[in-house]
Amino acid sequence: MNILVTGAAGFIGCHVCMALLKRGDKVTGIDNLNDYYDVTLKESRLSLLKPYEGFTFIRIDIADRVAMEELFRNNSFDMVVNLAAQAGVRYSLINPHSYIESNIQGFLNILEGCRHNDVKHLVYASSSSVYGANETMPFSVHDNVDHPLSLYAASKKANELMAHTYSHLYNLPTTGLRFFTVYGPWGRPDMALFLFTDAILNGRPIKVFNYGKHRRDFTYIDDITEGVLRTLDHIAGPNPSWSGLKPDPGSSRVPWRVYNIGNSRPVELMDYIGALEKELGRTAVKEYLPLQPGDVPDTYADVEQLISDVHYKPETSVEEGIRRFVAWYREYYQC
Repeated sequence: MNILVTGAAGFIGCHVCMALLKRGDKVTGIDNLNDYYDVTLKESRLSLLKPYEGFTFIRIDIADRVAMEELFRNNSFDMVVNLAAQAGVRYSLINPHSYIESNIQGFLNILEGCRHNDVKHLVYASSSSVYGANETMPFSVHDNVDHPLSLYAASKKANELMAHTYSHLYNLPTTGLRFFTVYGPWGRPDMALFLFTDAILNGRPIKVFNYGKHRRDFTYIDDITEGVLRTLDHIAGPNPSWSGLKPDPGSSRVPWRVYNIGNSRPVELMDYIGALEKELGRTAVKEYLPLQPGDVPDTYADVEQLISDVHYKPETSVEEGIRRFVAWYREYYQC
């Protein structure tokens, strides 16, 4: 297939491109290579992909309407995987406009490109953040998600709503994937595992928010990648039993679906730090802080719908995932 992957220089985007190329698909990867974090890391990820004959990289910002229209017009994409977004809950408190530009305007440009160019399936990144103030555990795609706690979460919920509109109006199959705390090799430097590792190796204290009492459903990158490919191949269809009298938030009478992709085994932050300390052979100096605005105390994915529809469940343990991350980190940074 001929597949467009946005955010190709990003953490998840790079891994998804690699998996698609290895199975023989033709991939066009786009990214704006912004400086939200180290551009050198993004370029290093791209260097893994460029040797593949089936890979083409184009530097484009998804918020650039004209460039996106030209991209879709000049290529016949069978499917689209949208992984480009302004990420991060905490950064959305500092620079909210970037979330509207990328996550809303950019996503609209992708929807329009799919609509006008006969794309067979759009798979896009949502987030566990959409569950917001919901305290029912585990989080299910059949739960209501109308109370986001950050603009980032609100933008991801907006993506799901926008996708549903296009599925309804234009019969465009769309699938949203709610990722749960992704970690692993080639990860983002602004995320906890990266920050903790850097600080511990350099003798600096790590910031432990919520006094280490919250839990996260840490999900290894290879499991996320496999989930993306499986849902991409499983084109979204309507739920024949869906009823407007008792609407199911996780499906629709049109070809629209959302799925959780999480390890479904939440881990306390202190246990996560402990596993990292063991792998590094060092003890962290900890600075205990309250829960940050926009964060939620716990995340826990119900993946029953993912198992039922695409026959997949993430399996990598936190201990194994951290071991692989530390091995990559030491090799990449020569430390």
